[in-house]
Parts: sequence; structure tokens; C-alpha cells
Amino acid sequence: MAQEDKIRWEKKYQNHPIPAKVVEVVKQYALLAKGNHALDIACGMGRNSRYLAKQGFAVEALDISPRALESLGGIKGITPQEVDFDTYTLPTNRYDLIVCTYFLKRELFPQIHRALKQGGILIFETFVYHPDNDKAPSNRAFLLEQGELAKSFANDYEVIYLREYWDVGICGERQMRGSFVGRKG
Repeated sequence: MAQEDKIRWEKKYQNHPIPAKVVEVVKQYALLAKGNHALDIACGMGRNSRYLAKQGFAVEALDISPRALESLGGIKGITPQEVDFDTYTLPTNRYDLIVCTYFLKRELFPQIHRALKQGGILIFETFVYHPDNDKAPSNRAFLLEQGELAKSFANDYEVIYLREYWDVGICGERQMRGSFVGRKG
């Protein structure tokens, strides 16, 4: 599966410009982190990593696509690394901030929790399944269920922000999204 994912993402990044717009929830809450060691999970071409580095974070930017990671080479404050999340294990107690946007691999939830330092900030946002979504990932496994972020993280975190909402994508499609920001207790 990982090899298929890698091929699919390599093709996508070959034909798309680097997205410049930082995910809004990252911009609003990243600076709540007390330290400066950040992890950007499935960073893609690094829109969030770039923003975090400009804010003074030392960012580990992880993705399966070498093409995407090439765009981050040589940027001060960013350490890009190609990883397969099917086999990669996040280090324990390392990060002051973990960002994961528009990538869902539920098996990573316990690793994310262990990787975040006590008092660290978790920012998570992705698509939520709803039958009225105009366009979202076609594989239901890549979509949150309604209320899933709260069930997965709220017991172990001080909830700073939690929202499921309708948004409009860049092509005008309506999609339900879920956001969670919490401080690890």
C-alpha cells in the first residue's frame, strides 16, 4: 500500500504548485507551544512547515513523497525526511508542537500522543465523512467519523479548540472538516 501511495503522491506533486496558504488552525494556534521543536506529519510540500520555521520553530517535516520534500531542501529551520507511516515510528517525548493536517492514519494516534511532550500542543485537521460532502477522499478510511477527534484526544488533552464545520474547497466544493487543538495533560 505504501508504494502505491508514494506513486500517487509523486504524480500529484509533479503537477501542482507549492500551496502557499497555511492551514488557518495552524496559524491561529501554533504559537501556543512553549518550546520550538515541531513535527509536521505528512507535510506535503510544506506550507505549514514553512510557516512554522518562519515563526522560529525547528521543524521535522515528514512525508512519503521525495518530490514534495525536495521543495523543502535548504530552508532554514526545516529538516525534511522521507518516511513510510506504515513502518515509521515517531520518537517518544520529543516535540513541543505536532501538526497533522489533511492526513489520517488512526494507527498514528497513540504514537502522536507519546511523541508530544507534556504540555505540548497538538493541532489536527482533516476531512470528516458526511453524505453531503461534494468532494472528499474517496476512501472512507481517510475520513474522520463525526465526533472522532473528540473521542480520540479530548480525554488526554486540555481542549483549546474543537470544531466540525462545513467549508468550501478551492474548486468550490463543500466539505465537512474537523479541527482539534489541545494541550497534552
